[in-house]
Amino acid sequence: MGRLDVKRQKSKGSLAALVCSIGFLATLILLLLTAQYSIEPVVAQTPAPRTPPAVGTIKSITGNVIVLTTQAGTDLKVQLSPEVKFLRVPPDSKDLKEAVAIELSNLQVGDRILVRGTAGDDPGAFRAVTIIAMKKVDLDEKKAHDQEEWQKHGIGGLVKSVDPANGNVTLGTMSAAGPKEVTINISKSTVLRRYAAGSVKFDDAKPSTFNEIKPGDQLRARGTKSDDGNSFLAAEVVTGSFRNVSGTISTLDAASGTLTIADLISNKPVTVRVGSDTQLRKLPPQMAQMIAARLKAAAPGATPPSGAAPQASAASNGPGAGSGATSSGVSVGGAPNRGTGGGGARGDLQQMLLRLPASTLNDFQKGDAVLIVASSSPVDSNFSAITIVGGVEPILQASPQGQASSILSPWSLNSGGGVDAGTP
Repeated sequence: MGRLDVKRQKSKGSLAALVCSIGFLATLILLLLTAQYSIEPVVAQTPAPRTPPAVGTIKSITGNVIVLTTQAGTDLKVQLSPEVKFLRVPPDSKDLKEAVAIELSNLQVGDRILVRGTAGDDPGAFRAVTIIAMKKVDLDEKKAHDQEEWQKHGIGGLVKSVDPANGNVTLGTMSAAGPKEVTINISKSTVLRRYAAGSVKFDDAKPSTFNEIKPGDQLRARGTKSDDGNSFLAAEVVTGSFRNVSGTISTLDAASGTLTIADLISNKPVTVRVGSDTQLRKLPPQMAQMIAARLKAAAPGATPPSGAAPQASAASNGPGAGSGATSSGVSVGGAPNRGTGGGGARGDLQQMLLRLPASTLNDFQKGDAVLIVASSSPVDSNFSAITIVGGVEPILQASPQGQASSILSPWSLNSGGGVDAGTP
């Protein structure tokens, strides 16, 4: 091959390389342009993050502004435009299938609402798009119904033992006939909740599991008691780790809502906070003597007093004889339950306590003997009182050490008014 042919061959190779380079660059430019135009729509279609809805109770309605007290206790100004949609749903609703349209004029102070919209221009403001309301009258009706259900079909006491293999819990209960152990049967369909540390509100109770139930826990269940009263099939269970205290008041400060107890079990002073959720009762002397007599009769080796009811009498253990009803899970510091319900009128201790007039901290004084159920604080060594019962001197004298402090269960674990609050 001559030099001319070699040069021609090199020229062809260079030309081919140049064509390939130009083609590569053109392809790269095309890909870049395609990527640019394909990315832009994706970025444009990315939705902005949604503003979490505001939930709370209507404090006031003035013109086109609703002042909402949130679950955290802060006030929020909800601004209303003419386009706002108002819906009403029943208290048990989990969706909008049963929602009906209403007007602003249908809303009232005390109604629970969920507000969907965006944050307002000013701090503490919210622009509403949709307001979903649960009417106070509906919540009150639900409260009364739930109250009746827990009263007629409830049981409460102290967890003695837990059997995970068989799915049951042995519960120590107390009635006017004396202490009794009941087997609580828990199935896969049983709704389980547990109270948060330092809380006495049902709204703060979280979904729980069987494995979280421990001996020493306070437990309340709603369900069906067996004919002999020895077992209980639970539809709903709520548990919590609470402190039982029995002793005499050594100091009391009604202004700050605190008292100090000389605890009979630990022989140490225990400081207890008394709040708006705390239920206070004072036993009449006759009732205190009756309970003391039952405790004496239940002691090992004791002879029941004349006329005492048998331990397994139908009066306290028959179907529907709850071991402690509760007050409302919707209103803070609710009043005692109404009605007798189930076996309550026939001697149930907790039912009798609930029918007593409510007391105040001013009704107590230094030296009084008290029984207390309290929740521990997650931030300090103090306790928040759930229940305080005075007039219990005969009970403390009659019961073995530590037994008297466990005859109460936290029958009144009130809520802060949650939309789907319950009443354990």
